[in-house]
Amino acid sequence: MQTLIDTIRRREARCGIIGLGYVGLPLALEFARAGFRTTGIDVDTAKVDRIRSGRSYIVDVTDAEIAMQVEAGRLTATSDFAAIRDLDTINICVPTPLRKTKDPDLTFVVSAVNEIRRYLRRGQLVILESTTYPGTTEEVVQPALEASGLEVGRDFCLAFSPERIDPGNASYNTRNIPKVVGGVTARCTEVAQALYEQCVDQVVPVSSTRVAEMVKLLENTFRSVNIGLVNEIALMSNALGIDVWEVIDAAKTKPFGFMAFYPGPGLGGHCIPIDPFYLSWKAKIAGFEPRFIELAGHINESMPRFVVEKVTDALNLHRKSVRGSHIHVLGVAYKAGVNDIRESPALNVMRLLHDKGAVLSYTDPYIPAIREDGFSLDSLPLRNGYLGTVDCVVILTNHREFDYGYVAKTARLVVDTRNALRGVRADNIIRL
Repeated sequence: MQTLIDTIRRREARCGIIGLGYVGLPLALEFARAGFRTTGIDVDTAKVDRIRSGRSYIVDVTDAEIAMQVEAGRLTATSDFAAIRDLDTINICVPTPLRKTKDPDLTFVVSAVNEIRRYLRRGQLVILESTTYPGTTEEVVQPALEASGLEVGRDFCLAFSPERIDPGNASYNTRNIPKVVGGVTARCTEVAQALYEQCVDQVVPVSSTRVAEMVKLLENTFRSVNIGLVNEIALMSNALGIDVWEVIDAAKTKPFGFMAFYPGPGLGGHCIPIDPFYLSWKAKIAGFEPRFIELAGHINESMPRFVVEKVTDALNLHRKSVRGSHIHVLGVAYKAGVNDIRESPALNVMRLLHDKGAVLSYTDPYIPAIREDGFSLDSLPLRNGYLGTVDCVVILTNHREFDYGYVAKTARLVVDTRNALRGVRADNIIRL
């Protein structure tokens, strides 16, 4: 494997990324910027076509960034997995969703691994980056690849490195977020570390793939549990007539022993609503009952219903029922500054309001249309006099593009679940 390490350090290795989403595309760009000839592989031909034409589909990546690497010949894209035979390194960056039963769904990982096995050859490095439960790399990926007749650690290298992308974060990106990596063998770790050191500021090697897999789950479970705690504090504060936002602002002045988390309409995105259930599932298999983790999950999942209760109570104060009321939603993406609605709590809130008979509309500069879960809605411009005609405006995602002063002044009634109207005091504003 020393030959592969030397090839990597000379920036002569040919790198491949399977899965060109919010993780894979930025990683492919970093490899290309470092001078590697990089091939992105994705079954979505629309993504392949956009990359080939120098166009982006991710908010954190510009057209110019892609076009520069494509024109330089350092970045290509294809839907043909046969490209794997010409690659030296392959990173798997495919989705790992949950089934309806909240069990791990490794369909995309298994599919990618099966494709790699078809073209696997000696001297290659395979790294799984998709979030999963501890043991996946050794229990699922390794046996599938070794079915080719090649052996991990002798013929090829295998490692796990958790993705840590935070979409919409202007301060932290693929390059400056430390990269944790653990290999099946010490040599596997060494080769994977050598690869990341070419394009990431700091690499953190750990003793095994299981440790690396657990790192990601700890990070996101930490967030899930703390958000669950602050959501419960919000529910409690509501019952006690206390402004939870004022409480948090005062608490975070303590310079030690406290980290501010914020309540909201629920959890969304690709990580926090999903990852703790991967850990919970694996723990149960091992005979351990993760009560703390699951309790936080239950609290977080209850927040959309609490928001609907707040909307219902707010409308009642105006002598209106939810049924027949025109409710306009501000923000449907799962977090501010992203064009992603996966697991978005806004959709859960909208679904509950729709089931109660509300007439819905929305504005989101990042989501031009919603065509799922029975919805067929288009985003409306904010400044068209529309807000003054609806019965209630609900702020579910606090995009910076919204003119909140205009919202507070124009809307008859506002339910603010994100404290977007911080400092604005008016009778028409109801906070979480």
